[in-house]
Amino acid sequence: MVAVREGDIEGFRAKFVQMGDLIIGIPLDIGPRILYLAHKDDPEVNLFGVIPEFSIDTPEGKWRIFGGHRLWTSPEAMPRSYSLDNRPIKVKVKDREVIIEGNPEPQNYVKKRIIIRPSNKGGGVEVVHEIENIGRWPITFACWAISVMRRNGFAIIPIKAHSVDERGLLPDRVIALWPYTDLRDRRLIFSTNYIFVRQDPGIKRPLKIGVRAYPSWVAYWVDGYLFVKSIAPEEGVQYPDFQSDVEVYTNDLFLELETLGPLREVEPGEVNRHVEVWSVIKVGEIKPSEEDIKSIEEKFL
Repeated sequence: MVAVREGDIEGFRAKFVQMGDLIIGIPLDIGPRILYLAHKDDPEVNLFGVIPEFSIDTPEGKWRIFGGHRLWTSPEAMPRSYSLDNRPIKVKVKDREVIIEGNPEPQNYVKKRIIIRPSNKGGGVEVVHEIENIGRWPITFACWAISVMRRNGFAIIPIKAHSVDERGLLPDRVIALWPYTDLRDRRLIFSTNYIFVRQDPGIKRPLKIGVRAYPSWVAYWVDGYLFVKSIAPEEGVQYPDFQSDVEVYTNDLFLELETLGPLREVEPGEVNRHVEVWSVIKVGEIKPSEEDIKSIEEKFL
């Protein structure tokens, strides 16, 4: 059984669980969300950002980001993506799993849940994202897993070359850019094998970038810890946003570390599923540089 205790995350009632090396906090009055993530050696250091002040006006009312980890459907659209998730949810503990059940979204014909269970990889966890079609006809969407990170860190996206044909004549990497992204932005750093995106509280304008990551992970460094999300991409299927399975968005308040599953047509009563494996590694001070990340990757990833 998973040990559960009740507590508080910056004013939000929550349940806390420890799995492996990770301490995870789940809010009870919003969601489905994970609002707290810490390494057991530093349980007071929440690697997720909690940002109750950021909001967007929608036809349903004021949508608040709250922070932490959430589950959306892709492609992004207004108002569908911004349906309010500000009502109490259910948290169930079953054997070694924690199941976070969201409320039905009848206007979108979906219901979301997040399942957390121990991973076979080190002291991490497997985070399963499920979106069920509760409507009466098929709908097409991708699962979109979004983690709002603590300020003043940087994201790491691997984009290593890997020839897709014998002679290397065909392109092997695509970078997706959003209309507000400026390639001259000093938060964006390109190296041979990685793209880095720094979170800078002094720069308000947004920036977003998407890629088909290779290898299939994305990470965020802050305060001496590296948070890694690994995924298992599928071949021969369609992904959103020019085949992106990893995306990073940032502004002055937060940075979002995002992964996506493939676009699927989901029949009524069926579920679209997307899995991330989380790990948190204590690495000390590092810089957004090729040399620092290569040494970390060789040792831990």
